[in-house]
Amino acid sequence: MRKGIGKTHIGRVRVKNEDSIFVSDGPVGIFDGVFIVADGMGGHRAGEVASGMAIEGFKEYLARNTGESPAVMLEKAVAYANAKVFLAAVTNPEMGGMGTTFSVCAEKDGAIHYAHVGDSRIYLVWPGGIRLASQDHSFVGEMVRLGRLTEEEAREHPNKNVLTRALGTDSEVEIDTGMLEIPEDGCLFICSDGLSNMVTDNEIQEAVNREGLDDETRTQALLELALKNGGKDNISLILVR
Repeated sequence: MRKGIGKTHIGRVRVKNEDSIFVSDGPVGIFDGVFIVADGMGGHRAGEVASGMAIEGFKEYLARNTGESPAVMLEKAVAYANAKVFLAAVTNPEMGGMGTTFSVCAEKDGAIHYAHVGDSRIYLVWPGGIRLASQDHSFVGEMVRLGRLTEEEAREHPNKNVLTRALGTDSEVEIDTGMLEIPEDGCLFICSDGLSNMVTDNEIQEAVNREGLDDETRTQALLELALKNGGKDNISLILVR
C-alpha cells in the first residue's frame, strides 16, 4: 500500500486557511488508501467549510456503500460530496456561494484511480520528469489549452482564480475520472494552486527527487519554497509513494 505525506499552510497573505487535505492511514471503504486536496472558495462565505464538508461527505459515502467498481465508487462519492456542499450552500445564507476544488487519488489492489474537479493539480513525478495528470478547470486553464496563453502568462493572469468547475456550486458537477500508472521509481503529487502558482513544475520535480532526503523533508522544502516565493494563497500538498 502506498503512503502519503501531506501538509497545509495558511500562506503569507490569507487570514484563514480554506484548504483541507486528507491522507488515509488505512483503508477507506473499498479503497486501500485515499489522498485528497480540496481548496475551498467563498472567503467570508465559508470556503473552509466547503472543503472540509466535501472531504467528509466523500468519506461518508465510501463508508456506507460497497458493491460497485472502484471507478464507479469514486465518481459516486464525489457526486455525493458535491450534493452535500450544494445543499448546505443553498439552505444556509451565510454559506451561499461556497464551493471547493476536489482532487482525489485512491488505491485499490495496487491500481490508482483518480477524480478531479477544479484547479488543484495531480502530477506524476519520476526521476526523469514530471507530468500534469489533471486538467485545470479554470478560465486561464482553458486559454492555455486553446493556445491563447502560455503557462507563464497564466501564472500571472488577473483571472487565474476564476474556476469553470467546482464542487458545491451547482446541484450536479462534471467530474474528470480515470486511472494513473505511476512510472518506475515515481510518485503522485497532489497540490492546491497556492503551491502550483508559486512553484514551477521543474521545481516540484527537483524537490521531490532530491537525493538524500526523506519525503517529510522534501514536502517541507516545497512548502517553504512556496512561502519564500510569495505565499499568496493557502498552500496544500500531498506526496504519495
